[in-house]
Amino acid sequence: MPKWNDDDALLRAVASGLLLVLWAGSARGLAQETYDLSSKETVQRRLDGYKGDDTKREGVLKELFREAGCGGDHLTEQAVRTRKQPNVICVLPGSTADVIVVGGHFDHVVEGNGIVDNWSGASLLPSLYEALARVPRKHTYVFLGFTGEEAGLVGSEFYVNNLSPEEIGKIEVMVNLDTLGLGPTKVWVKQSDPLLLGVLWKVSEKVKAPLASMEIGTLGESDEESFIGRGVCTVVVHSLTGETVHVLHTRADNPQAIRFADLYETYRLLAAYLAVLDTLAIPEPHVCTTQPVAMYRGGRVRRGEAAGKGR
Repeated sequence: MPKWNDDDALLRAVASGLLLVLWAGSARGLAQETYDLSSKETVQRRLDGYKGDDTKREGVLKELFREAGCGGDHLTEQAVRTRKQPNVICVLPGSTADVIVVGGHFDHVVEGNGIVDNWSGASLLPSLYEALARVPRKHTYVFLGFTGEEAGLVGSEFYVNNLSPEEIGKIEVMVNLDTLGLGPTKVWVKQSDPLLLGVLWKVSEKVKAPLASMEIGTLGESDEESFIGRGVCTVVVHSLTGETVHVLHTRADNPQAIRFADLYETYRLLAAYLAVLDTLAIPEPHVCTTQPVAMYRGGRVRRGEAAGKGR
């Protein structure tokens, strides 16, 4: 079972130390109206689209992106070898080639409805696009609905393996959303870049949105691992605690498990965070030192084992 670690002290240290150069510009960005939140009714309706198999969910996700304004050449499918469903990719172009990736898998296991794991994350992607789309952006945002996470990170590994070294080098951060709405927002500190995690902490204070740390290394891996393996900085957002972990991959993963007020607070925090990231001038060189989960577990999780390589 996972347990609480005293990483909030780490978050505060990061926020007070590493961000002195960055935060002045970020605070100015927050002071302006730089993002537009989707209504609670819209986020709830998109969450209610969880019903059906993964093929239906993939189709629903595409329609939600179109509804949010992402269409034409900016909304594509990436066929993934061994998977019936493709990755769904929505791009919000920026004025530079620097990229912020926001991802969450839409597939789910047979047990339960998979609304927590992980339609809660996938269904927020169109609303996050919508929140950012009104204002011209410096960064290009890539919103990714991954296929095959539960089968072993298949979609995210396929995605990164088809990027050139130059394309990988343009990704400043990958924000992974997995298993939201079980409670207030949590971060997996060990799999998140300290500098970018510190920014998230400061944003949470600014917008008065709950944020705490919760290490979940015993539960498997999620799509951030595919990016960590290529040296990309990551921030991992979830909502798990020791009291809610029983929901994963069971019939308890159903609409009754979702605490919508907490999910909307997570959305509100993420929208502000992604807007602030667009204002940052990250010091060079900024080397990401996060290691794949397997490195500190002492071995790679087998695909499809009970805990799941996917979460």
